Amino acid sequence: MRRHFYTIINPTGPFDAAAGPMNRKRLRILLSEGSSTSAREALTVLTGQGHAVEICDPDPWCLARFSRLATRFHRCPGLRDDPMGYLAFIEDLLARRRFDVLLPIHEQGFLFARFADRLAPLTACALPSFASYRQAHSKIDFGRLLEELALAQPPTREVPAAELTAAVRYPCVVKTAIGTASRGTFVLRGPADLDAAARAFAAMAAGTVLLQDFVAGAVEHAQAVFCRGALMGFHACAQVVAGAGGGDAVRDSASRPQVRADLARIGDRLGWHGALSVDYISREGRPVYIDCNPRLVEPMNAALAGVDLTGLLLAVSLGETPASVADGRPGMRSHLAVQALLGCALRGGSRRAVLREACDIVAGRGVYAGSVEELTPVRRDWPSAVPLGATLLALAARPRLAATLAQAGWGAHLLGAHAIALIEAGTAGERTT
Repeated sequence: MRRHFYTIINPTGPFDAAAGPMNRKRLRILLSEGSSTSAREALTVLTGQGHAVEICDPDPWCLARFSRLATRFHRCPGLRDDPMGYLAFIEDLLARRRFDVLLPIHEQGFLFARFADRLAPLTACALPSFASYRQAHSKIDFGRLLEELALAQPPTREVPAAELTAAVRYPCVVKTAIGTASRGTFVLRGPADLDAAARAFAAMAAGTVLLQDFVAGAVEHAQAVFCRGALMGFHACAQVVAGAGGGDAVRDSASRPQVRADLARIGDRLGWHGALSVDYISREGRPVYIDCNPRLVEPMNAALAGVDLTGLLLAVSLGETPASVADGRPGMRSHLAVQALLGCALRGGSRRAVLREACDIVAGRGVYAGSVEELTPVRRDWPSAVPLGATLLALAARPRLAATLAQAGWGAHLLGAHAIALIEAGTAGERTT
């Protein structure tokens, strides 16, 4: 049976962290990877709504593997090293097991959008055109889109990586054209930072990089689900405490009507179909946009605040046109304990500081008062305590391990420059005999 490749379920009740809203039917969903925090949170939300979720990932010990919620795990080739093999694996899995929805929870959407015609007969999936996806995925192209729409961004210029030293004016931020979870992004405050960035760019064989003026202000994030260019649901949150890689360790849901309007313009301009997220600096109450991710990013805070973005994404995936939903409650605080511990150690925290942070999380003290854990719902899903406990033990023994542990998330499930080139050329999907 041919399914729509455009984008289930119209959420009809308030989200409950344990049970979820009452949906029309139980769906069988395939998550495109299980290593990211976004995948782990999506697993919790989707199974809380009664869906059956299976995961594929090249890492047999990926984050979502430490869960009793997934119905099955499939070890697959890595997107970074073998996009052709990964695509073939997904096609074979979809043909054999008949999933209702394929959910591109991370950078796998770049590959899926490029070969949408091959996946369309096998399952439902919500993605825009490849041209639109590529524009949102590229930091350079997204910056050009912001300029076209007259939306605020830091003063930015493109610089050959070899000429970076001459172009730098401290403080500033330098980025590769493509990067996720702070890969290829460096804040330069002095020559030591520049040297580290230059070495990294040489290792990446980076050509042109983006050089941005440093903008001080509060870090915030927003995400939305679109149906053929129309915004269906929106959520924003403000960073309270930073974790590893600049991500959130603690955050509060927020009401941001201006960001909602801006994101609606971006989605309309791109004809977006599916999920789209932006990062921005709130400066004097106005957003200055710094990044875009063509996917949902850690959807649990939205769910806890009453915005079921995953349900909307499933509905759009199955070709429905759901009613637009209201924004969630502001002030809903949530945290990621693993990120909090890593962030504490990366800020120079001692063993005692890491243990004190852990005690504050457990006791709900300080910034954790009234906060809900997003990533490792131990009471509902006891195996999720394993990566949390392992992180605590490692950092309590040696806080300097934080940088190594944080980089462990940049695995083979993500894109690399070589994979991007193959996918853009169309050769990632060539079948071998």
